[in-house]
Formats: sequence, C-alpha cells, structure tokens
Amino acid sequence: MSSRDLSPLLTEEEVPLRFVPIVLGGEIFSYSLARCMHEAYGIRTTVLSAVDVKVTSSSRFVDYRVCPEMGEGDEAILGLLSRLGSQLAAEGRVALVIGSADWHARLLSENKELLSQWFVVPYNDFELLDEITRKERFYELCEELGIDYPRTWTFDCADAAVEIHAEAFTYPLIAKPSHSASYDLLRFPCKEKVYEVADAPALRRVFNLLRDAGYERELVVQDFIPGGDDAIRSLTTFSDAAGEVRVVSGGRVVVQDHSPQLIGNPLCILSERVERIIEDAKAFVRRTGYRGFANFDIKYDERDGGYKFFEVNTRPGRNTYYMALGGANIARLLVDEYVLGREIPYQEAFEPFLYSCVPAQVIKKTVENDALRDEVLGLYAAGRARFPYDYAPDTLKHKLLARAVYLNQIKKFKRYVWDRA
Repeated sequence: MSSRDLSPLLTEEEVPLRFVPIVLGGEIFSYSLARCMHEAYGIRTTVLSAVDVKVTSSSRFVDYRVCPEMGEGDEAILGLLSRLGSQLAAEGRVALVIGSADWHARLLSENKELLSQWFVVPYNDFELLDEITRKERFYELCEELGIDYPRTWTFDCADAAVEIHAEAFTYPLIAKPSHSASYDLLRFPCKEKVYEVADAPALRRVFNLLRDAGYERELVVQDFIPGGDDAIRSLTTFSDAAGEVRVVSGGRVVVQDHSPQLIGNPLCILSERVERIIEDAKAFVRRTGYRGFANFDIKYDERDGGYKFFEVNTRPGRNTYYMALGGANIARLLVDEYVLGREIPYQEAFEPFLYSCVPAQVIKKTVENDALRDEVLGLYAAGRARFPYDYAPDTLKHKLLARAVYLNQIKKFKRYVWDRA
C-alpha cells in the first residue's frame, strides 16, 4: 500500500452531480480551469473575486461571485469560505477550493486544517510550502540536488543594520523579493515584479525602495543570465502524495509581459521537451515530497548551454492551460488525485502546442530570433495558436470581451516595448 490516500470522495458518475470546484480570483487561470472542468465533466466552476473581471464573469461556465470579503484580508476570506463550505456540505456537495495567486496558495495552505472540514484543499502542508517558496531555501535544495541555478546573494530588508556593498558586484544583476506572496500585497510607486539592475546606485535604490515600502523579507540579488524572453523555459509538474511526478508539460517562452506589474509572466509559449529540466524537476519534487501542481521558472544560459532554475511556484501558474494543450486536462488531474483517489498513469503532455495570449503582430514586431519568429508565425497562419479565453461554446459577450483582451496586448506592447526601443 502506497502512502497516498486512495479513498474516493465521489464516484466518477457522481462528479457532475455533486462536485463543486471553487477558484479564488477571476483572472485567466480561473477561466482556464473552468473551461477544463466543463470540457471534462460538463459542470460550472464557482469563482470568488473582489472585483468583476468581466471576461470571466460573462462566461456561462462560471458562477461568478463578486465578494467584498475577498479584498478585506485573510479573516474575512476565511469567514466567507466557512459559510460557503457549510452550505455546500449541508447540501451533500463535495467542494474543492484552489487559488490563482501566490497569496491564495499561502492562505489556503496555512489554513488547510480548518478548511478541510468543508473543502478538498489541493495544497501541501504550510511548513513545506513556506520552506520551498523562500528563494534562499530553494537554492539550497538545488545545490543539494545538483540543479543549476544563478549565483545568488540575499539581504534582509527587515534588518536595519544590513547594508549592501554595491560596488563589490559585477553588473548587470537581477534583484527580486524572496517572498512573492507578501510582496504582492504591497502597493508603492515604481513597484516591479523583478528589477533589472545596471549599476551600484541602482542596486541601492531597489534595496531602499523595498525597505521603505515595508517589505520585511529578503531581497534576492542574482547573476544576470543573458538572453531575452525566448531563453525562458516554463515547466509544470503534477505529482502524487508520494512525491512522484505523474504528469509533466512545458515549453519555451516566446514573449513575456513587459508591463511593470506583470513583467515576467509568459504570454506565448511554444511546446518544447528538455530531458534535463524534467529530470531536475522530478528530483526536486521527490526530495521534498511535493504533491499537486508545481510550476518551475527556468532560463537557458547560452554561456554554458545549461538551464538555470530560478524558483518554484507552489500552485498552478497563470499559464497552466498549456498542459491541457499538451494533452492532459488539468481539471481531470485534480479530480483524479484528490476526489476520485485514482492512480494517475505517467504522462508527458508535450503534444505540439502554441499557447498564446497575444496577436501575431506582437510576435512579428517583438521576437528577434528569426527562426523562432518564423516558426511561431507559421503556427498562427495554420490556425494552431490557442488562447485560453477562446472557447467556442461560451457566450457572445464573453467572446467579444476575450477578443478585446487579446487585441489590447498590442496597445500594451506599443507602450512598454516598441515605443521604448
């Protein structure tokens, strides 16, 4: 008998009748999961959000609820979930709750014992989640396992005695907060997800900026790995309770978002299988006993031909729908593992795909690698680019809003990329 719990909560036949998927936040992951739930089981997904994201709320496959509690802090959200959970349990329903942001993952993991009274909570225990999302600990594990990662230094923003001797570094560098969940909750001018640091004054400015904003964790400073957006690799794994990867998918980033608040989020990903990073991710998951979805950010280093791991996201990423394009429905994975208690056969979901949230014009004007640009534009011309919001059975209103979101990327790239070139 393996260490996983094989006790089913429902039968396959009961899933369409009694199962309720619930997602926190109304962005693209929420719609992607709702789409997969509908494709797999013909059911609607409940979305709880502080704001009305109309491209999602207009979907016929979503029960979209604008809940003020979602913007009022952890206690308010837990109160909302306890009321909803009690109601669903009284109705004989089995509900699963999942988030679409790092802080959702932490909230649900930290309160897993409480929430498990009413919900399936597909997150690891908080001790593990907290450990591996601290970037300094992530790199320690990479060192132990022989996984390549950039040269890294950390500085505690909460320690008033800490000073950065910025002249001692060789530039350029990358600087970023070690603790994404707490950083995401801060609001201050000039905030960016990742900071490109050209010189010593810039490094001191970033450190003081975060410290003054009230960020109280470590600032991570890293060797800059050369290469543009197309050097980035995204890898998503889904593993069982024994820490064994059951499904893996991933690809080469073609373009990333370049707006300050979303910088670094992939917007177009081309399927690509790299044996080394798959084996590295399996080793990491096995070593930590990680269960469920994990998303690894990796960059190809042209200097030595290696792949450097930057971090692990302890949740399905915004772009997890590419796993469905690669051949593995992400809703079925959650239901099989956590609701039906099934053993999931090993699968590499690398059926050729082009996941894209941007029009072809963005690729044509942004991608400098001639061979990559031609390959990707060829897939657009062949009608093979896939946008998660583009779902034929949905409402006309949703389709019009999805089209507007898609075309708005041209305006964003003009503002943040082309006009700055």
